[in-house]
Amino acid sequence: MRFSEIASRLTGISTPIFGVSWTPAQSDVDAVRRALVFLEDRRVLYAPDEVEVPQHCVESVLRIRGFLTEQLGRGGVPEDVAASLRAMRAAARKFLDATDLEQLDREAGWTGQILGSAGWRFNQALGEMRGVFGIHVARLAVAYGIDVDEPLASVLPLDPAADEDDDDSMRARWRRRA
Repeated sequence: MRFSEIASRLTGISTPIFGVSWTPAQSDVDAVRRALVFLEDRRVLYAPDEVEVPQHCVESVLRIRGFLTEQLGRGGVPEDVAASLRAMRAAARKFLDATDLEQLDREAGWTGQILGSAGWRFNQALGEMRGVFGIHVARLAVAYGIDVDEPLASVLPLDPAADEDDDDSMRARWRRRA
């Protein structure tokens, strides 16, 4: 998804856009691009919940946290980028704190499906983490003029205009049922 399309989805966020008053240094753009390319290959951020294996999710989130920590540890990261990387790292940590892998393994058993309250907590934590990542991926993409490939673009904030269309079509469907 092109960064200009992502910009239309963000409201109330103050970010510089090319040509206005700020052009990011190439090294800053490269740092953001490196982070987004890494995240594009992390299925835990976008694959449907029902196909996710809890152990694989936890392993992937641990890799994400390690990568984000490494990027921050390199130094020279602009403060706006560092703030987004820290927020994503905190979301990953919160997911890991909320996920009791031993309980998930017991409940999943041989089927691999997570049932009961552990499954609910897992899916809730996963959705929350994805939402935080979507906001920060969108902010970085817009601020640095970087396109976001599918399927990572699926976690970006929704287009407010599309939401209005969806409301109208949902109302029409409900009227037909009544």
